[in-house]
Amino acid sequence: MKLHDLAPAAGASKARKRIGRGPASGQGKTAGKGHKGQLARAGRGQRAGFEGGQMPLQRRVPKRGFNNIFATEMVIVNVATLEKYFEDGATVTVDALLEKGIIKKTLDGVKILGQGELAKKLTVQANAFSETAKSKIEAAGGKAEVI
Repeated sequence: MKLHDLAPAAGASKARKRIGRGPASGQGKTAGKGHKGQLARAGRGQRAGFEGGQMPLQRRVPKRGFNNIFATEMVIVNVATLEKYFEDGATVTVDALLEKGIIKKTLDGVKILGQGELAKKLTVQANAFSETAKSKIEAAGGKAEVI
């Protein structure tokens, strides 16, 4: 096989449309843009979100409050949930919570809150603990470890 024998597979390449090359080309005169109008002009069309001069949705929807894009968003888990899903002496990690389906994603971390009762001795490893959660875990004989 020689270099000049190489060619793309049939149907793999298509010749570009040569527009504005006279009436015989089939794409002469208006070059496929029709007559006048916005789409016939240079620059073609309009920017994203443009609604033909009508007040755009972005501007007519009321804006309230403040969205802190830098805030850390924690997934919360209560000690009552740990009591329900883990056996005595278990080590609770973020991976274990994901595996058991208690949480769906970790976001910026996992925080353990103190709602409910805990009677099992658990070693809990999480990103943050509330004071009540920490005291309940330690009162049950377990450990609260910040990772």
